[in-house]
Amino acid sequence: MPARRGLRGTPDNAPEHPSAFSWAARSARAKRPGDDFSARRRDQPVRLDLQPRSTIILAMTRQHIEKRIAELREEIRRHDVHYYVEDKPVIADRQYDALLEELKRLETQHPDLVTPDSPTQRVGGQPIAGFASVRHAVPMLSIDNTYDEAQVREFDARVAKLLGDEKYRYVIDPKVDGVAVSLTYLDGRLATAATRGDGETGDDVTHNVRVLRSVPLRLLGKDVPARLEVRGEIYWPMDDFVRFNEQRVQAGEEEFKNPRNATAGTLKQLDPKNLAGRNLRFVAHGFGLVEPLPAKTWSDFTKALARWGLPTSPDQSLAADVDAVLALIHAWDQKRHALPYLVDGLVIKVDSLAQRDELGATSRFPRWCIAYKFEPEQAESVVLRVDYQVGKQGTITPRAALSPVELSGTTVRHATLHNFDQVDRLDVRIGDTVLVEKAGEIIPQVIKVISSKRPPDARPIQRPTKCPQCRGDVEQDEGGVYLRCINPACPAQIKERLIYFAGRDQMDMEGLGEVMVARLVDEGLLHDFADLFHLHARRAEIEKLVFEHERPGDGAAKIVKVEFGKKRTQALLDGIEQSKRHPLSRLLAALTIRHVGASTAELLAEHFETLDALRAAGEERLMEVEGIGPELARSIHRFFHSDWGRKIVDHLIDAGIQTRQPRRAVRGDSPFTGKTIVLTGTLSRMGRKEAEELIKSLGGKPSGSVSSRTDLVVHGEDAGSKLEKAKALGVKTMDEAEFMKLAAK
Repeated sequence: MPARRGLRGTPDNAPEHPSAFSWAARSARAKRPGDDFSARRRDQPVRLDLQPRSTIILAMTRQHIEKRIAELREEIRRHDVHYYVEDKPVIADRQYDALLEELKRLETQHPDLVTPDSPTQRVGGQPIAGFASVRHAVPMLSIDNTYDEAQVREFDARVAKLLGDEKYRYVIDPKVDGVAVSLTYLDGRLATAATRGDGETGDDVTHNVRVLRSVPLRLLGKDVPARLEVRGEIYWPMDDFVRFNEQRVQAGEEEFKNPRNATAGTLKQLDPKNLAGRNLRFVAHGFGLVEPLPAKTWSDFTKALARWGLPTSPDQSLAADVDAVLALIHAWDQKRHALPYLVDGLVIKVDSLAQRDELGATSRFPRWCIAYKFEPEQAESVVLRVDYQVGKQGTITPRAALSPVELSGTTVRHATLHNFDQVDRLDVRIGDTVLVEKAGEIIPQVIKVISSKRPPDARPIQRPTKCPQCRGDVEQDEGGVYLRCINPACPAQIKERLIYFAGRDQMDMEGLGEVMVARLVDEGLLHDFADLFHLHARRAEIEKLVFEHERPGDGAAKIVKVEFGKKRTQALLDGIEQSKRHPLSRLLAALTIRHVGASTAELLAEHFETLDALRAAGEERLMEVEGIGPELARSIHRFFHSDWGRKIVDHLIDAGIQTRQPRRAVRGDSPFTGKTIVLTGTLSRMGRKEAEELIKSLGGKPSGSVSSRTDLVVHGEDAGSKLEKAKALGVKTMDEAEFMKLAAK
């Protein structure tokens, strides 16, 4: 179906579809009753009362534009349903894009006609400061699961017993391996989207979910419930995930490890523009609060959801009894790898909604459903050699190089052995035939040695006595299982530390991922943290870096070479420069001081305020900071007084990095000044982190546990043992409303 043309702004430019402007122009030229234009001489003036007619023309023009905008929105929504719900597109992508472009053009010309549910409003919102909490109207309970067919029969027996003589049937959906979300529609318009969270409350991710074209901003049809809370899974289709990873490799960025974790990370982006090109999808598999309820069975409910424009599983099946369920399980175990998305099991649910209410739920699981999880796929392979990976803290991890084997739809060539205690426990040797499985369908690991297949020349795996990368000394953790390289100048550690330093939760240097860091180190452009801030002097060399990527081809793999280029180089340097402005707490978290994470870094930065003051502190002074014990104080002091630590920090200061922690604006007249305050239960007005920040701004100190030194416990809904303990100790308590009232004074 050809895309319709948009308005051209001139009456002669719309031969196919007359625009409002051309219609108005023709109307203005039309003969009025009583005007005989042919009888007038060319020089004789024509007296027309144009003002009333112009008003009519403009009104009709706007009416035509409003109508066309409504037509375009409805047509685009219908095509979204054809594509995402029915999987049967009826126009080409180019035609769809033409419709969308026409709508964008009209809305740009008439911004007062833009509505929040317009298809053009998916992308372009501003980044948010953080995630608010959303309380689910109906809790999102977990689903009990099993790997055992006998337990499926036991589940069926419990259902039969509780329902007595009633007939029942099951509906079975593939268990999509994604991120659970709840979408709330009010009068057919998307109001909120929230993650599952703890089941009671989740994070508000509406700004990101609005970007997904498989999630309608406005539902179709006249019978949409006034309130519809639909639950489902957001996932990353495998082909799109692989394609996006290829683009990251070509850009010199680190690959995402697996679709599910990458999807979770994507939904936690503060800027919705970061979702562009990822093509995440949504599929509905349940519901929360619905008013009014449109069906009596889940199978009928899914038909209604599809009719309204919400994607549901195309692979849903009905089963009359447990034998039919088990037959479906056997069939799915074979065909699940052919799906375009990851599936880790089947969800078996009673179809009747009334019977679900009758069956009820335990405190953790509904009694009307169970998830059958497929056993992790296992395969035999041969250990060819053992490689040693060195982490940012010097941890040496053994990794088995294997003869290639197909596992869960991918070719596996390596598997983790975790640590050398595990090697001894399994008695793995080079040359052994081993059983490999994917932990959580993601990470290959060796789980067993097939002793009967051990060859006579199998060689034991030796614990290294020197670092395999730098030949430096190694030490076993005291009382632990890890072997570590203790040379801080080890090149392998340098790479890992640099990757961590540039990470999102540390210095947040956009575009500086694992692949790029490794390449810059190998090219001699990076040796330590400070070198990052001098890369602008090596711009020409970075632009010329060529990255190779292996892409499947006809019969053989194809190597694609991509130059990093000026645009990517500029973006990389801009991201590094911007990171200089981060507060001291970010820098401390990035320095890979052993045992110092983000929360400890913030405590240190707020206590000492400057890097110089922290460097000068002895162990006793460090232990004055709440939460810093002897071991942690020793680790911090050792870092800043080691030759390597002194050198690194001096170089960073010379590079112009921020070395101060901005003072938090704190009220001195607050009733909470100097008070230790514990939060418990679910707060309705803000998330836990936001509430803790508020306490700090009021001069208080948030704490996670109740003791005799606690001054106040603030409780929300469903407060538990902390509130009971506070009452037992005689600690003052108040609810959220009272706390907010006092905070506002």
